[in-house]
Amino acid sequence: MEEIPLVHTRPLANNQQSISDSTAAKPQRCCCSHCCFSAHKLTMCFNSCNCLGKSKGFEARTIYIGKSTELNRHRYPKNVVRNQKYSIFTFIPIVLFQQFAVFLNLYFLVMALSQFIPSIRIGLLYTYWAPLAFVITVTMLREAYDDFKRYLRDKELNSQLYKILTYDGIRMVPSSQLKVSDVIIIEKNQRVPADIVLLKTSEKSGTCFIRTDQLDGETDWKLRVAVSTTQNSEKISDLLDIGAQIYAEKPQLRINAFEGIFIRNDAEKTQEPLSIENTLWSNTVLASGTAYGAIIYTGCETRSVMNTSKPSNKIGLLDEEINNLTKLLFTAVVLLSLVMVALKGFHGPWYRYLFRFILLFSYIIPISLRVNIDMAKTVYSWFIQHDKEIPNTLVRSSTMSEEMGRISYMLSDKTGTLTQNEMVFKRLHLGTVSFGSDSMDEIMHHLLISFRQQTPNKNQPMIMRRTIVTRIRDAIEALALCHNVTPVYEANMAEILNKPVDEMGEEVKDLRVTYQASSPDEIALVSWTESIGLTLIKRDLNSMLLRGPQNELLEYDILQLFPFTSETKRMGIIIKDKQTDEIVFFLKGADTVMQSIVQYNDWLNEECSNMAREGLRTLVVAKKILTQEQYLEFEQRLTKAKLSIQDRNQKIQNAIESLEKDLELLCLTGVEDKLQTNVRTTLETLRNAGVKIWMLTGDKLETATCIAKSSKLVSRDQDIYTFKPIESRDDARNEMNNFRRKVDTALVILGESLETVLKFYEQEFIEIVVNCPAVVVCRCSPTQKAQVVHLLKKYAKGRILAIGDGGNDVSMIQAAHVGVGIQGKEGVQASLAADFSITQFSHVARLILVHGRNSYKRSASLSQFVMHRGLIISIIQAIFSSVFYYASISLYQGFLLVGYATVYTMFPVFSLVLDKDVSPQIALTYPELYKELTKGRSLSYKTFLLWVLISIYQGAAIIYGSLLLFEQDFNHIVAITFTALILTELLMVGLTVRSWHFLMIVAMMLSLICYIFSLLIFRDFFDAEFIQSIEFGWKVIVITLVSCLPLYILKCIRIKFSPPNYAKLMQSHGK
Repeated sequence: MEEIPLVHTRPLANNQQSISDSTAAKPQRCCCSHCCFSAHKLTMCFNSCNCLGKSKGFEARTIYIGKSTELNRHRYPKNVVRNQKYSIFTFIPIVLFQQFAVFLNLYFLVMALSQFIPSIRIGLLYTYWAPLAFVITVTMLREAYDDFKRYLRDKELNSQLYKILTYDGIRMVPSSQLKVSDVIIIEKNQRVPADIVLLKTSEKSGTCFIRTDQLDGETDWKLRVAVSTTQNSEKISDLLDIGAQIYAEKPQLRINAFEGIFIRNDAEKTQEPLSIENTLWSNTVLASGTAYGAIIYTGCETRSVMNTSKPSNKIGLLDEEINNLTKLLFTAVVLLSLVMVALKGFHGPWYRYLFRFILLFSYIIPISLRVNIDMAKTVYSWFIQHDKEIPNTLVRSSTMSEEMGRISYMLSDKTGTLTQNEMVFKRLHLGTVSFGSDSMDEIMHHLLISFRQQTPNKNQPMIMRRTIVTRIRDAIEALALCHNVTPVYEANMAEILNKPVDEMGEEVKDLRVTYQASSPDEIALVSWTESIGLTLIKRDLNSMLLRGPQNELLEYDILQLFPFTSETKRMGIIIKDKQTDEIVFFLKGADTVMQSIVQYNDWLNEECSNMAREGLRTLVVAKKILTQEQYLEFEQRLTKAKLSIQDRNQKIQNAIESLEKDLELLCLTGVEDKLQTNVRTTLETLRNAGVKIWMLTGDKLETATCIAKSSKLVSRDQDIYTFKPIESRDDARNEMNNFRRKVDTALVILGESLETVLKFYEQEFIEIVVNCPAVVVCRCSPTQKAQVVHLLKKYAKGRILAIGDGGNDVSMIQAAHVGVGIQGKEGVQASLAADFSITQFSHVARLILVHGRNSYKRSASLSQFVMHRGLIISIIQAIFSSVFYYASISLYQGFLLVGYATVYTMFPVFSLVLDKDVSPQIALTYPELYKELTKGRSLSYKTFLLWVLISIYQGAAIIYGSLLLFEQDFNHIVAITFTALILTELLMVGLTVRSWHFLMIVAMMLSLICYIFSLLIFRDFFDAEFIQSIEFGWKVIVITLVSCLPLYILKCIRIKFSPPNYAKLMQSHGK
């Protein structure tokens, strides 16, 4: 086959970059490691699929449709979804590396290995190796289980079957076996598995609608158009027989742009430029008909994957704080060992004594700390998943529970997260009268009267046009005609609707249709006109057919259509009523632009403000009747503008604006984007808890601002400052200076403007906006959402929670400290990528204020108590060694050391995970209590030092009390001190608990019984006759009281004279 002729010299349409420029561009390199590891959360596998061939960058390509043999010299990535973190060969090395990268585990590995050296061995091997092996085994089993679940999910996605067209007919292949150049057949509601160029659709017009909510977060359906030369093919097999090629640009991040050329090499020899309208990107969903397309990008080269950020391994702030404290404890171990050696004297093999002392005091850093914290996280997950107030909540990452107790910023998506994606028509205002949801019957009555009074000629006297009946008729007719909505009906009705109107049967009267459009607002308006009696039942490129309230059929010709754009903020249509031959120009748009277009009135501005305060999205509707001569004159101006070579778009807009003068104002409509249940209450609660809330959305600025008001993200007493479009450094500086002067003002900014500001003033901008009560970023891409998270993590203090429900939110969710996904209409991609999965936005308040609070407070208490448990036994050991001339001999041997951290104290200490300082009702009623948690006072260097002092006091009280009271029974020092130590730990648990649970009592009784039982059976450690004496009993009790009673008295005094806030609330509620 010949190489494509003239391709490198022919320019593309719409001032696109020429192919020669694209080809000459330097390929963008893509490192192998990025490709291999950016497949963590629902992205395509890169690691074993030769993502870019052999050390090859992204390149433009020429694709021979349906002829994969022509591609043998190119190695494109496989179309495989792979979320697994490990393979069979990498699992053990990677998990072991990750575990021993933790200082605590590495420390105990060194300690355990040292016991193989006889000269420094101080105990039995299992006392060091058994706990370490248990910790590593539990972790490996958990990682293996999680990775196996990822494997099963990947297998399900990769096994989805798709139809492809071959020379042998249609055959089914799994998604993972799709290749570049395959002609794939996509059915309605089927996910697009790769990036394709649309060749043909089941619609005669060659169009179809797709849902892109998993790609860009917008729920508006997008219209896509097939390549015209292949759409006209009579047979499907012609797609393979015409010998076509596609020149496609190199893979790009841009999801709203594409450059390519379609070339036919048969007798027609045609070339056709390709744009974004001719593509279906991966992870979009076909919403209508059947589509045939040629695959151009697979795997890591698809737009969906390229816009998914590389996930990071999340480490909780509490884990970091505990890790820092263990390093501090290690320093204490070394210093204490040096002091002991110094007191002993630096003579002989002093370095050996130093290492033996380090081993003796190694229990200051308890390895059980990691086990207890990991087990506690599992318990927290169980509590969350079994909370009846937030049903069907799933915990996908159990390590993040405590992080929810420290949240300072919450970044939320809008569509499907704060809203339900359901537009509902709420109000129609005609200037002198307003109709709401409770007066729709009245509108139906007036509309029915209007059609009964209808005369053949609409040119009625003005007094008739001023009646409420005719005004309602004009308004509803405008809403039913001025839109870009397409009705969809059953396939068997297509033949009937293609007949002339007078030949259509009775079936049309009972026809039920659904609607497709690129805007949900338009669907809401047209659905409302249907509900009151005026139904759109057919539309093509040139005409519309309506069904009236008396089942009469009304025909209209579409003469011109002016689509909505973000620049004009309005859309218009010129139609010809075939019943009266009247030509009407209808226009609808935002009130900000329509006020200068419609005739003077004194009510529009005020009513728009009223509806905005109610959270309604407003549209102003107007019309202008044109004579035949006026329309022909306009058509000539428009045609001339379209033929212009220079400034074509501006001239076309000028021609349209020549009509947009003195239009008759028909009505003002209010549409509500239904909010999720209890959104307003939830946002207010979180705001009172000190959480700053940002909304990042891909939607339009007007829509985002409206939702920010209606959801109470921005309160009524707060102003909103909207950044103007920014194109330069001066614009950015001016807007920042203007905003800096504002007080208690919410910020609204476009994604493009944000990108420009960050380019010049990254740190300054973030430092300004972090103090805003609310921030709204609209027209925000998935990559920008993740960028905002990274900037907040870089410049702002506090933990960040990101919440969303669509595939476009995955990058943001993975980048945040805590990611929450909502299972909703936009699929489960965000839910699978998140740390927590919920079913309603309102559940996030309980997740943060109740479970986040409890998890953080419990882990803080648990970790400090476990450290205390290790400190007190090490203090006893240090004093014992100093008394015996600094001998590096262990006071407790073998099973006692293992049992101390397990059967004797583990259950009572671990029962602290059942403790809570306030009830869930109080936590939700008084969200201000949450502000204290963000300061991190529950686990700090101050509280750690307090526990160190307590450990020193109690350890000294136990060992010196034993030496004083049992001076004659010094040989029983082990039994005496160990019994007092166990009793002290059990009493300290009771002293720490803030609210008792019956399982705590069971745990304490169980541990006490286990210890008493061991006193009787372990005769190597305990003298049964001695411990059964009365003297032993009362003296041990005295020692225990000396170690615990003063602390209890101090606690009572503190609660009496300086109680914490939670204690005051619990007392006031009688709990």
